Formats: sequence, structure tokens, C-alpha cells
Amino acid sequence: MFWIVNARRLKQYLIIITAALFAIGIAWAERDNISIFTSGKNGPNAIYKVDTKEKKLALTFDISWGEERTGPILDILEKKGVKKATFFLSSPWSETHPEIVKRIKDMGYEIGSHGHKHVNYSSLTDEEIKAQIGKAHETLRELTGNAPNLIRTPNGDFDKRVLKIADKMGYTVVQWDTDSKDWMNPGTEQIVQNVVGKAHPGDIVLMHASDSCKQTHLALPTIIDQLRGKGYEFATVSELMAGTKVNTKEIK
Repeated sequence: MFWIVNARRLKQYLIIITAALFAIGIAWAERDNISIFTSGKNGPNAIYKVDTKEKKLALTFDISWGEERTGPILDILEKKGVKKATFFLSSPWSETHPEIVKRIKDMGYEIGSHGHKHVNYSSLTDEEIKAQIGKAHETLRELTGNAPNLIRTPNGDFDKRVLKIADKMGYTVVQWDTDSKDWMNPGTEQIVQNVVGKAHPGDIVLMHASDSCKQTHLALPTIIDQLRGKGYEFATVSELMAGTKVNTKEIK
């Protein structure tokens, strides 16, 4: 009797554990569907796309380290005649690569902040968040002559506090709706599919120009050609946001 009861109880436990793991799996699979967040009603928000019927989207590139990938990516954008894109630059990288920052600016591309240290802002105190944003702000302002007002936080990490602090410092937090996943180095064809297969009007596309992403420059020409083949035009994030409706979802 003892073993029968415990066998039944063990079976119940296994069912509960299986159900819990299944629920976690669903939550993990759905994580990319979380779109845009606000700190509350009428509060500052993080933008991942805009509502528009126009076939316009923003190609964005994060840069935190390295010097081998940015040049080829800029060469491709120039060769393909892509006049508009947005680059999010970290301040340590910018300080050590002022000539590349200048080239990005001279080519007319939009420059946003990617913060200072590559750490999750939600793990920092309010004062530390302010210091990270402030340091990057001053560095980029000195190097470009312009004060940035867009920020993509390191790892795309933020919470309500980050949104509110960034807003008070004059920044809009920019996320993405299409992730190229070039940071995984999954192969050129997969990167192309990740972008072209999901791109939509008002989209913000995440790519990288850091050295750890070794295949972005190989996939980029095909991405540009195929998006144009579908009728898309390229815009900066700011241009995409201007005069369009932004969806919001409150962080609980």
C-alpha cells in the first residue's frame, strides 16, 4: 500500500512539474512578442516599432567593441546607396575610435547612445544609471557636436526606473521588433531570413557592427536588396517616429 500511494503521489508530482516546465517554455517562446513598454499611464515609453502603412523601416546597428566590422558595414551602406540608418554607440568604443564616429556622422547617419559600460541597467541604482547615461552623453556630444536623444540600453535591458531616468535626461529608449540575431553568428542565410522574413512597415531592425558579429557585413547586401525588392525604404529611427503613432504597453 505504501508503494502504491507513493507511486501515485510521484505521478502527481511529475504531472505538476511537467505542466510547470511547459508553462515556462511557453513564456520563453513568447518573450520576443513583448513589444513596447511604458512606466505607467502617460509615462515615458520604450519604442520597438511604429504604426504606419508606409513601407519604411529603420536599420539599426549597435557598436560596443572592435574595429574590423564597422568599416565594411559602412562601405556596404555607401555602395548600396543607403542614406539613412541609426547607429547606437557605446562611449568607451567611441572614445577609442573617434575617426569611425566621425565617418558615421559625415555619412549622415543618426547616432544614438548605447550607454557607457555594457551592463544591465535594471541591476544598477538610480545614481549609477544616471552616471552611465550621463557619461555616454557627454562623450558622444563632444565627439559629434550633437547631443543624442535616443538610447538603446546595453543588452536591451531596462525597467520602469530606467525609462523614467532616461526620460528626465532627455532620452527615448529604443528597442527593436526584428532581431537579426547576428550576434549568434548563425550563418549569412539565416541572418537574411531573420530580417527579411519578419520585416514590416514601421519596423526597427536590430543588427550589430561589433567585431563579435562576424557575418553581419556578409548578410547586409542581400538584406538591403531583398527589402528594396519588397518595396521598402530606409529611415532613421527619429524619422520613423516623427508623425506616427507609437503603441505602448504598461509595465506591471
